[in-house]
Amino acid sequence: MTMNRKKVIRILVWTAFVFYCFALVYVLFLNARSHRYQGESVWDYIRFSVNLIPFKTIGDYISKAVSDAYFVTLAVRNVGGNLILFLPMGIFLPTLFPQMRGLWKTILCIFLMVLSAEIIQLFLRLGIFDIDDFILNITGAFLGYLIFKVFQKIYCKKISSCGILNERKDGAIDGNQIE
Repeated sequence: MTMNRKKVIRILVWTAFVFYCFALVYVLFLNARSHRYQGESVWDYIRFSVNLIPFKTIGDYISKAVSDAYFVTLAVRNVGGNLILFLPMGIFLPTLFPQMRGLWKTILCIFLMVLSAEIIQLFLRLGIFDIDDFILNITGAFLGYLIFKVFQKIYCKKISSCGILNERKDGAIDGNQIE
């Protein structure tokens, strides 16, 4: 792959990452479905909008989906949406930031992102703080990381250079360093 082609691909990936980040901010904080709970006291809001019991919401969706077809669509949208929401981050972080190529570094970084988003939503009274959303977001990011690793193994075996996957600290692309 020529240097110009690598540079174009790198610019396209960075552009996609920036657009993804804007979309993520929109979905998490600006979406019309994010209802503001302003009429309640802070304590009432927290009491009714925080779920710290793992798999409670997912279980509720599944049990309701068994008896009502409407909830099947709702469950798929909620569970699937939360899985997909951070999946691209699991791909983008190790692709664009060499220091994030390790699984635990990537997952820790995304863990902190998701925790920050949930806390911001809680303080701004946007939606609910749900541990199930947290679990699904982290699982989606993990799936994204697995996609990155599969792509890295396949892509790096086919050609001698790993293209955009490796960049030296001075900004030059280097295909000789494979984790």
